[in-house]
Amino acid sequence: MRSTGDYIISTTLGEPVRAFVPHSLPPSNPALAVESLAALNHNAELALARLSGVSGLVPSVDWLLYSAIRKEALLTSQIEGTQATLTDLFDDEAGFAISNTDDVEEVTNYLRAFRLVQDNLRAADGLPISVRLLCNAHQLLLDGARGTGKQPGELRRSQNWIGGTRPGNAAFVPPPPERVADLLADVERFIHSTSSEGLPPLVKIALVHAQFETIHPFLDGNGRIGRLLIAALMEHWGLLPEPLLYLSGYLKQHQSEYYRCLSAIRSEGDWEGWVSFFLEAVAMAATDAERSIVAIASLVAADRRRLLGAAKVGPASYRLFELLPMMPRFSIEQVRQKLNTTFPTATAAVKVLEELGIVVEFTGLKKNRSYSYQSYIDLLAS
Repeated sequence: MRSTGDYIISTTLGEPVRAFVPHSLPPSNPALAVESLAALNHNAELALARLSGVSGLVPSVDWLLYSAIRKEALLTSQIEGTQATLTDLFDDEAGFAISNTDDVEEVTNYLRAFRLVQDNLRAADGLPISVRLLCNAHQLLLDGARGTGKQPGELRRSQNWIGGTRPGNAAFVPPPPERVADLLADVERFIHSTSSEGLPPLVKIALVHAQFETIHPFLDGNGRIGRLLIAALMEHWGLLPEPLLYLSGYLKQHQSEYYRCLSAIRSEGDWEGWVSFFLEAVAMAATDAERSIVAIASLVAADRRRLLGAAKVGPASYRLFELLPMMPRFSIEQVRQKLNTTFPTATAAVKVLEELGIVVEFTGLKKNRSYSYQSYIDLLAS
């Protein structure tokens, strides 16, 4: 059986624990059986290529990205127990009152962290994928009520553990804090080294994600940063030109298997099992995202045809309709501001879409009414 790391005795909260320190990537003794993964890797790469292609079928990649990135932000947060929904997120962006503000804040923090990483990767003078960039993203992720005591933006300085009521009965104890910086630097070297060129990019992403989760370098937010790293590496290695994949949906659906495969790397040396699971996840998630894009594009095209076929529709209604996929919950005041028009014109534009059944009013109030592009939200949430 392959050894994937060493256990060292570390003391935390006054009791000795066996902390796991992983070996450097790539796996060795024996090396990763890449040939056994070739078919799965091929399927996953094909699914990503189809996903890239289908995004060209829609008039605006911007609104596809708007929904895909929010869906990933929501699902990656739900894996950690966040209860927020897509409607909560859209309501928050519309400035409507929401009840679970802390949960929504966690999701919006993920969006900010994601944008920071993407902006750096796309800017000529931006940071590459590095420990420093991940720390900067972590600072944004934990910015706010729940993260203040969790050292935002800093590698942990104390021993953490996963599962169990105390370190002594934990399911897993990551490396001691004094080893974290060197272990992460090692991962960074692997990402940027030429020595890993024999491995397909998706296989390397699987290895990096698992290694990051094993190191567990932060006091909180490791899962979300680890999954954000997957999206960043997809772009870094040119697998997907835009982040249209919401992999966290598949990982959430198969959460126990996700954790079991990560754990089997440490307990059984089974890197191949984890990489197989990851490649299947990518293929399934890409196929789901492709189906979702086709369904959403079909809905928007059908609604656009309905609008174009209606009598007495003014230009404000057309302009409002094109905004809906990136403003699926809204007030008339927001429409007035977005269209830079008068309140009566904004009201009339909304009324046309409501009469056509494209948007629905959901407050039941006579004044300060709010509207939803509900069929679109329902498709996204399905």
